Amino acid sequence: MIEEIRISALGVIEESVLELGPGLTVITGETGAGKTMLVTALGLLLGGRADTGSVRSGARAARVEGVVGADPALTASVEELGGDVDEGQLLIGRRISAEGRSRAFVGGAAVPVSALAGVTDGLVAVHGQSDQHRLLRADAQRAALDAFAGDAVTEPLGDYAERHARLKQVEAQLHEVVGSARERAREAELLRLGLEEVEAVAPVPGEDESLAIEEARLGFADTLRTAAETARESLSSEQQATSAGAVDALGAVAAARKALDGVRDHDPEAGALADRVAEISYLLSDVAADVASYTAGLETDPARLAAVSTRRAALTALTRKYSDSVDGVLAWRRSAADRLLELDGSDDRVAALQEERDALRGTLAALATVLSAARAEAAQRMATVVTAELHALSMPHAGFKVRLGRVEDPDGLELDGQCWHFTASGVDDVELLLAANGGAEPRPLDKGASGGELSRVMLAVEVVLAGTSPVPTFVFDEVDAGVGGRAAVEVGQRLARLARDAQVLVVTHLPQVAAFADCHVVVRKSSDGSVTTSGLSVLDDEGRVRELSRMLAGLEDSETAVAHAQELLGVAQAARPAPR
Repeated sequence: MIEEIRISALGVIEESVLELGPGLTVITGETGAGKTMLVTALGLLLGGRADTGSVRSGARAARVEGVVGADPALTASVEELGGDVDEGQLLIGRRISAEGRSRAFVGGAAVPVSALAGVTDGLVAVHGQSDQHRLLRADAQRAALDAFAGDAVTEPLGDYAERHARLKQVEAQLHEVVGSARERAREAELLRLGLEEVEAVAPVPGEDESLAIEEARLGFADTLRTAAETARESLSSEQQATSAGAVDALGAVAAARKALDGVRDHDPEAGALADRVAEISYLLSDVAADVASYTAGLETDPARLAAVSTRRAALTALTRKYSDSVDGVLAWRRSAADRLLELDGSDDRVAALQEERDALRGTLAALATVLSAARAEAAQRMATVVTAELHALSMPHAGFKVRLGRVEDPDGLELDGQCWHFTASGVDDVELLLAANGGAEPRPLDKGASGGELSRVMLAVEVVLAGTSPVPTFVFDEVDAGVGGRAAVEVGQRLARLARDAQVLVVTHLPQVAAFADCHVVVRKSSDGSVTTSGLSVLDDEGRVRELSRMLAGLEDSETAVAHAQELLGVAQAARPAPR
């Protein structure tokens, strides 16, 4: 619900603030006073196109702000845009500069105008002779019929929409699986070849590292033997006794130990050194034995070297293709085997998806049949009650009709032996038709009605749908065009009936309509000779009588007009629909 509108430098309105409440609010005023500027302001708040011609002459920019009540869903949308909702109240705004630039604000955050339109969509339904009417959209017409039908449609429609969403998921998955069959087959063949190659080599974890060590040893066996022999002779030479000057490490250490042992009795420190030299001799003896054993184990084996080199080449071929090590190759083999199982099972998956798809289409066809039957029954009832409303709204020869249609589609749902195009709402196309005069062929609303007639059709439909529409605020601009007398009273009564379930704002020139208002706002024009301004005023009881007098007779102080105005207010009060 709109709680407040603030207008600055918009058309003839210099500065005005209008506080709004629930129920029926009427806006009246003399011709040219600026009544329609309120509708223009609302259009800007709803993300409508900005016209620099609406900026007040001499002003740098026009500004419109509105305060609306925010439910949790709206609050979430605003927070996604970076705006804030203060205690359930949302501030929205629009600024249009005289140069043509337009800016929008939601909850204090600057947003694109399209985002403003997205936030406010569904908050207000505007009906006027120059507006894009909500009920002219095909989806809105179907939604109106479904709302009128009630549970007979909404319950199966919920089930249908859920199954339809699942069908779209299944069809997307099926398209992916079938559409990529060639690529999947190619991937499976490459995986099989790779697995066969790995199985043929049959690598062992860590094998590449151990073979590298063995190959290096076999390839340098002679060099290693020479180095080992030299080391062994340096540690313990067998030629020491016969070769003059040949001294090995063990002999030298033994000589040092002997020398120190000879003076042990003369100095304890010399004895300690002798013991340490003895430890070295033991260690050298162990090392010399190990070197001798290592030397004996070194053999030149060309056959083994060739076998190791061949094996390493096979492993290198694998690591070059599948990983950087044998352990990595083995990990690839495990993942490739799992992927191959998945690919080989795609045929089973295709069959399962096709089976689910066919089952879903069968269920949707059954639900669509139920929906069509419920809509057909509701369409007849809705046509009858809306036609009755139109007759009461000074369209005595008008006929309203709701037409259901279908479009053939070879890939659609099969009903009654034919395939029909289907959407998330079923197979039915819903179209609202109007025959403005008796004997005329019913035509779509946007082609079969004048502006004034269309406004009354919208009013009739909205009244019929009162209580089912999620739109919290309705705005009617000149809905009473071409209406007078008793029909004008009927218009007022129906607007009051609609206002039992929603906030209704009406721009009118008819006193019979204004008399039904819960809140009466007058737009007054004043001029100082050079500047014309308009202001908004909420009328009290006395003010309402004076304004109705002006609307009735053009005279505010005429006793006859005042009496007539008071009588009209009394009639309207008595004719008002009882509150729910």
